[in-house]
Amino acid sequence: MSKLIIEYPHGATPLDPNEINGLIPDYINTQGELNALERENILDAAKWALSGKNHDCLNASFCFDLHKRMFSKVWKWAGKTRGTDKNIGAPKEQILPKLKLLFDDTDFWIKNETYQFDEIGARFHHGLVSIHAFANGNGRHARLMTEVLQTASGETPFSWGRSDLFGSGPDVRTEYIRSLKLADKGDFSSLIQFVKS
Repeated sequence: MSKLIIEYPHGATPLDPNEINGLIPDYINTQGELNALERENILDAAKWALSGKNHDCLNASFCFDLHKRMFSKVWKWAGKTRGTDKNIGAPKEQILPKLKLLFDDTDFWIKNETYQFDEIGARFHHGLVSIHAFANGNGRHARLMTEVLQTASGETPFSWGRSDLFGSGPDVRTEYIRSLKLADKGDFSSLIQFVKS
């Protein structure tokens, strides 16, 4: 196998060499081949996750199971917390406690109607992205987790700036990242507008 060189879109967190060595198929040589295999894997996971069964997604077990289902044909570390700290996200030792806090907070927001559901979805998505529990796939995983939450709650899933789980044009990605950075500062208005546009 030739050495795969991964092309990272703006704002993506690079994998370290050990994480790249977790690639399962030995025939992947290009970014296009990697993208196609991940897409196939994610579509299978999305079909399961959005199959109409009311999944209880507000727990670590479901969170990790969904990531594993999304990437298990591609990466050995699918469904496992990242083992290294990154330039974004919680320190690796704080991933599990921060996820529990997010799940508990989200459950509270829903039961007490603390926010409109669009804001609950945006806050939940932002929380997952901010924790950055996995070596890769955090944004795609957070989107699908949010869609499961919305579906289980009888809400209409977001349109995500008219993009999908597999990427989007540079303008859409730039707006998404800008909205997440504003949410980091407590301003969720742009993120709510983006996810609904």
